[in-house]
Amino acid sequence: MKKAALFLFANGVEELELIAPVDVLLRAGVQVTMATLGDGLHVQTRGGITLHADALFSDVKPSDYDLLVLPGGPGVSELRKDGRIVAVLKEFSPSGKPIAAICAAPLLLHDAGLLENKSYTSHDSCWLELPQSLASAAVVIDGSLITSQGAGTALAFGLSLVEILCGVETRRQVEKAVMLHP
Repeated sequence: MKKAALFLFANGVEELELIAPVDVLLRAGVQVTMATLGDGLHVQTRGGITLHADALFSDVKPSDYDLLVLPGGPGVSELRKDGRIVAVLKEFSPSGKPIAAICAAPLLLHDAGLLENKSYTSHDSCWLELPQSLASAAVVIDGSLITSQGAGTALAFGLSLVEILCGVETRRQVEKAVMLHP
């Protein structure tokens, strides 16, 4: 059965942290759904690009997915105020399925109580709230939690998600396809 990943985000999402992982997961054959917490399917990214989401958050069932991904960017502050993502994280976490967050999105993991006794990283702008962030690691995997630092680590983050869902050989195939290692 084909693996499925759900990306949850809102206006202000960092475009690289959304698109790079989506792209490599699609190349690996993963079914990807991009769902927005906004009122409509069009989302304004941090850089002002308009993206078209696949679905509204209210129309997806996160438990149907093998992986939950939270891209970062300024939109994370709105997601923290909203509360729906934290509720989903608390429901999804006991399944043992992987949860991934990049940039400021580990703050949502923190709000859901999922970072307790875990190794993780985040964007340096979050280090006051997340003082245990590993500053020297682009991607940190601890059990079912995958975290990454930001736009500059988005490809490594996405490839780690490919490996977790599809295995190391598929990761190598995707790396070759994008000429990461020519």
